[in-house]
Amino acid sequence: MPFRLSFLPALGLIAALPGTAASAPAAANHVVAGEWTIGPIVRGRNHSVGMPLHPTPRRGGGWQIDLPRAPGSVHYVTFPHGPLTGKSRIVMRYRVEAAPGVRIVPPSAPDLPSILTLYFQRRGDSWTARGPYETYRWFATFASQMPITPGDHVMTAPLNGNWTAILTSSARSNPAAFRAALAEADQVGFVLGGGDGYGHGVYATGPARIIVTEFRVE
Repeated sequence: MPFRLSFLPALGLIAALPGTAASAPAAANHVVAGEWTIGPIVRGRNHSVGMPLHPTPRRGGGWQIDLPRAPGSVHYVTFPHGPLTGKSRIVMRYRVEAAPGVRIVPPSAPDLPSILTLYFQRRGDSWTARGPYETYRWFATFASQMPITPGDHVMTAPLNGNWTAILTSSARSNPAAFRAALAEADQVGFVLGGGDGYGHGVYATGPARIIVTEFRVE
């Protein structure tokens, strides 16, 4: 396949819990809406259908994404960061708002739970998942919210955790590839999906949004 996102390996998920980042050291808070891209854009095509290119800034700080209705979907939400070598963790504080009865749905499997997962990508990815490129995108599968439901959340992903690559590799099974990805990291953020892939997108059945108030790489 010329274009592959992530396929779901065995999950080691933990709930996003409030208060996780309370003792985190000082680090830049990456919440400038214009720095973030809603994508991914692969060979000129944006796979987040029916979405603006950037999140919407909020008065008082942070930004929001209004989730689309079907057939729209939102997949990857990232910003350019640079190498992650020497960093210890990624922390995101966010809120999900939805009208009563609204569901957030993975289009590839509407009856299965939606998932939000922290993520980073190595520079130079071909988006094929072939050969060495199978280890160019990494997902904090152990620090996912499943399903995506209303409320305030804090998600923390230590960079010494067992991150998962696109198909079969993990930080433990292929530590050299994981270290190389950290050293040449480019995009950092989160992905939305469920069903057959962590980054295969979601839509909402009614009014719903994700509000990000804090995103730190520490």
